[in-house]
Amino acid sequence: MAQVGLNLVSLGLIDKTTGKLIVGTEGLSETGVFAVTTAMLGTKTANITNISTNGTAIYGNNTKVDQTQAKGEPSVALDFNNLPFEIKQKLLGRLSDGKGGYLQGDRPQVALLIESQTLDRKNSIYYGLANGEIQETAANVQTDTNNEVRVDDALTFTSFGVEAWNNEAMKVYFSGADKFDKAAMMADVFGGYAEATTTPSGSGN
Repeated sequence: MAQVGLNLVSLGLIDKTTGKLIVGTEGLSETGVFAVTTAMLGTKTANITNISTNGTAIYGNNTKVDQTQAKGEPSVALDFNNLPFEIKQKLLGRLSDGKGGYLQGDRPQVALLIESQTLDRKNSIYYGLANGEIQETAANVQTDTNNEVRVDDALTFTSFGVEAWNNEAMKVYFSGADKFDKAAMMADVFGGYAEATTTPSGSGN
């Protein structure tokens, strides 16, 4: 199946002890999930590599007859056009000194959901990675010329296995699948995420 476009990237911080999504001021948003929307110029690319890998060859009768099963170790090269500064520091695990400075601390556990679409744009294909770390390996600071020279937020997501997923690192979802449940997918990827609920105006306590 062909797919087109990068519709949305969403991120969240996961508590390493409980496996639950971190919400509020300690997380990336009140609900815990941060969607990189067009308001911050969106995401340019999310290039997933190492989804699968070859196992060790098994030989018999003078020929290759089988190979061992090996788990993939996906890595995602992310290119954000204009990620908010404080969100970026939280994703990288940089800690504020309270005076405008940020120093590298322990890298947090990050969950990532990437949404693409089918060729007819009627359904979405999602790549969920519930356990990983994000690093910024370089910062290519450049001078402006007669044109403005922009340097994107180029970050690398490295995945780890998820116990609930048979220790696989990535799960693929398809909105056109029978009984697809977006809320269940979000909870699956983002450590029990639940949609925020609002109390109707005028309701009692």
